[in-house]
Amino acid sequence: MHEEPEDVAAEETLAAPPEVRFSVQDVNDIATRRGWLVDHAMVDNESFPIHVWFARALTLLGPKSPTLDHLESLLSLVFHYDAAANLALPENRSVLVRTGAREVIRVLANSILDDGGISDSDRFKSIIDSIKAAVPFRSRVIFHPLRLALAGRTGEGELDRVILLLDPASKLPFSVKVKDTRERMLEFCAALD
Repeated sequence: MHEEPEDVAAEETLAAPPEVRFSVQDVNDIATRRGWLVDHAMVDNESFPIHVWFARALTLLGPKSPTLDHLESLLSLVFHYDAAANLALPENRSVLVRTGAREVIRVLANSILDDGGISDSDRFKSIIDSIKAAVPFRSRVIFHPLRLALAGRTGEGELDRVILLLDPASKLPFSVKVKDTRERMLEFCAALD
């Protein structure tokens, strides 16, 4: 069963916190080891924007990550995006030949390029609703191309959570440039043709 973006919004507002398996320090350690941080000391202050982003990343991705390696794999999707390389993979190309995939990409691109990126789960839900209104498809026909275009691979609802982290991360002083949803959409459409 696919996790819909509506589920993400609902989960973010639940009163009971999910099981804590990892800490912000774990996210910090991953970012340091992978070379994503400019200055490790900048994260020590809990009010610093990168620390706040790490905490949000942990809230969104931690419950969906059974292992620290899996958490690192999801985080890497935020910091590394290469549309041409992603589209060269046979499993990703097969998504684009499915009925409706190109229509979903077109509506997604128009939504992001005309109305801005994805700042929160409400905006993401709005984009999903506009896609559903424009195309006669549901479920994986919508979500697989969307996740491929923005997260760089197909998969389950955990990738929707990665997408929610992109635009906020793009505004932070990481040592690598994080491509926001608009940049990813432009790169994806250019690589698609």
